[in-house]
Amino acid sequence: MEVKRLENRSSKGYTTFGSMWEKGKLHGDNISFTLKGENGQVPVQSRVTAYWPDGSIKWAAHTADAEAMGKKAVIDPVLNQEINYGKGKIEVSDMGQDGFRIEAGSVSVLVCKDGDKLFKEALFKGKKYIESARCDALIENRKGEYNKEVNSYKGIVKNAEIVEEGDVRVVVKLSGTHISTENKESKRLPFTIYMEIYRDCPEFRFTHTFFLDIDESKEFIKGVGISFDVPVSGEQYNRHFKALADNGAFSEAGAMLLCWHPRVSDEIYHKQIKGEKIVLDPESEEGRNAIDASKMMPVWDEYRLYQDSSEHFVIRKRTAKENVCLIDGLHGHRAPGVISFGSDEGSVMLGLKDFWQKYPSTLSVKNISKNMATGTIWLVTPDADAMDFRHYEDTGYSQTYYEGFDVFGASAYGIANTSEFAVRFNENVIPSDTELSDFCESIQKKALYIASPEYYHDLRAFGYWSLVRRDSEAENWLEDQLESAFEFYKDEVEVRKWYGMFDYGDFMHTYDKERHSWRYDMGGYAWQNTELVPTFWLWFYFLRTQREDVFTICEAMTRHCSEVDIYHFGKYQGLGSRHNVRHWGCPCKEPRIAMAGHNRMMYFLTGDFRLRDIFDEVKDADFSTIETDPLRFFFDKKEMVYPTHARTGPDWSSYVSNWLTQWEINKNNAYLDKIKTGIEDLKQTPLRLLSGTDFEYDPKTSHLRYIGDRATGGSHLSICQGSEQTWLELTDLLDDPKWNEMLAYYGTFYPLDNETQNKLSGGRIGNRSFAYPFMAAGVIAYGAYYNKDRELGKKVWEILKESLETELKDGAIKAVDVPLAGNQKVLKEIPWVSTNVFAQWCLNAIVALEFVRDDLPESFK
Repeated sequence: MEVKRLENRSSKGYTTFGSMWEKGKLHGDNISFTLKGENGQVPVQSRVTAYWPDGSIKWAAHTADAEAMGKKAVIDPVLNQEINYGKGKIEVSDMGQDGFRIEAGSVSVLVCKDGDKLFKEALFKGKKYIESARCDALIENRKGEYNKEVNSYKGIVKNAEIVEEGDVRVVVKLSGTHISTENKESKRLPFTIYMEIYRDCPEFRFTHTFFLDIDESKEFIKGVGISFDVPVSGEQYNRHFKALADNGAFSEAGAMLLCWHPRVSDEIYHKQIKGEKIVLDPESEEGRNAIDASKMMPVWDEYRLYQDSSEHFVIRKRTAKENVCLIDGLHGHRAPGVISFGSDEGSVMLGLKDFWQKYPSTLSVKNISKNMATGTIWLVTPDADAMDFRHYEDTGYSQTYYEGFDVFGASAYGIANTSEFAVRFNENVIPSDTELSDFCESIQKKALYIASPEYYHDLRAFGYWSLVRRDSEAENWLEDQLESAFEFYKDEVEVRKWYGMFDYGDFMHTYDKERHSWRYDMGGYAWQNTELVPTFWLWFYFLRTQREDVFTICEAMTRHCSEVDIYHFGKYQGLGSRHNVRHWGCPCKEPRIAMAGHNRMMYFLTGDFRLRDIFDEVKDADFSTIETDPLRFFFDKKEMVYPTHARTGPDWSSYVSNWLTQWEINKNNAYLDKIKTGIEDLKQTPLRLLSGTDFEYDPKTSHLRYIGDRATGGSHLSICQGSEQTWLELTDLLDDPKWNEMLAYYGTFYPLDNETQNKLSGGRIGNRSFAYPFMAAGVIAYGAYYNKDRELGKKVWEILKESLETELKDGAIKAVDVPLAGNQKVLKEIPWVSTNVFAQWCLNAIVALEFVRDDLPESFK
């Protein structure tokens, strides 16, 4: 399989990428992989990430050095052959309660199994660069608006396990929680950290997740940080701090040799600011002057790079004296998110991915003037106001503001946030600007290798989607619409500043053309929260275009939606919150928001370990609905036979997505049986997949109980929340012609008029509406393809064209210029824009092109 590096991505550093293989090609447990880069063989470490139904390998993940790979590489399977790169596996020694000693060539570290340290004694080429690392948290308690008390919590590791080891890297999973330094019974903010250690590489990478278990009515998060204790020594004028800024770097020394009296030569100061180590000769006048001056000037001990919004950062510093202030050294727009500090002992770089996008955040160092400096990555920074997770109201507004139910349902208990960061060692007192920039790029734009769109398409990666073709006027028009839709949302992220730690990665739901803004303050019209699957739209758009800017948005959306929008523990585990002003605000807690299908693409393309945890957290989401029945306000519990309800879509279809993921990742046939049980139940109903959509449901047996043909919320909900993509993918994975035929019939039935539907169903459909046919266009196209129905194929394109005219009040996706609106000189606005409409229209067009491209009209004009 040939892969290429994604454009505008770092060419350096280690990377993990996915490979996909033809069904039936790679069988057995003794398969290895070789990697050939542009200049020959490259050491690679591989693991299988998914299997086809016949047990053959479907997806694998591979870790290698991007610089050695070059722009293109070839990954090949090798059967029954041990690959030897001459260095053997990285040494991992279990030291009992002391932890794991990892010897990765020139890198050595002791990873802790328990206690208040993540790791100790990080060495590179025998020199200790980090003494230890730890987690800290600050919880602010409030009694009223201005009575605030901040309590310190120390991160305690409860468990450490090696989750991957080989020739190239070791990955350790650390789990724990933060415990109050004042009250050992007070525990808050559980955490999970994946730590990656690479052979001969002076860089550790981390994927850090913290989970909310606070009482949001009175507890506010004031800080979440990871600190690294770093030995420092030598003269203060050889202790340095550097941070990348908007343009170039901010660079200073602890004692700066720019002195009025005694005068220090310009050459010495010039070398110092360049980051060169200064060696002064006390026998010379020049040397004596500089030494004397260094003892009579302020010594800067602490630096902070603080990004307070997506639009502003500040670098501040102060001395080590008590009761002294911080002073501002530099103001700027968007800091790239890396700093470095060092001394005669060498230097350490710290970098946080999406530093300004997930503001407020801080990178800091203190005690640099002493023997042990502490560098801290503040994911939640104490420099900002404490994070407030209260709701914007104390009730719901179901009718006026589309909040589902009128009951209060906001809860942040059980949500999470994940960040990626890295630490790197350097032998010099401070790295060069180029070294710091390369480090920054490898964090912010890590190398990613992908195969061609045609390759993924031929193997039907993630089901059915189409390739880009512009061979006709109609195709050209459609591709223009898809491109315009993406460009509009890409620009909106920047225009509307959809940034922030708990917001970045999401879009808004519905627009307000009178205010020229999104309805950010109107209940269910605010944040999208995966509603109508913009996730599938954007990932399919990436697969077919392979644009780096598309991937960046997909990556951010996946990270946000898989953490902030869903519950990872508690009574709602495996469910998510429907769209709302606050991501966790809606009283509707449903499986569709959290289903695995939103996140599978990123997992298989990048091998991200945290997403594997997400799949485990949602796999049994159906059990959470025993207490939180999605139809609890529509049926009397006392009259039910089964303990809860599931609509064919979006409830059961979301479970199927979760179960499919478990089946393919773990070869767990118990989850396949759950899928088959539901399908068999549907086969026995009067209208098969068209029955319901409301069913009673028993999570213990996975059975659906037919209770008639009522569709709470409308029939369109059964297809537009990822059901179409999940069910279509199953047509290739299940050896069940009846399932394929049921799905095809669903597609042919959906666009029929109500009278015809009732004739075909014996009157069972009644007045049930099959609204928004453009949201079912993909499965309608499948019905046309399955039955070779050219007229139905043409109908698909009529539906998609007409929907643009009715939903957007226009015949195409295009913005208009509005002067002095939205805080813009000229605002590019689509007055009737709705993310529901855009996501579903684009997604269904992409799918429909795969099935009924030959039925396109000559022109859409």
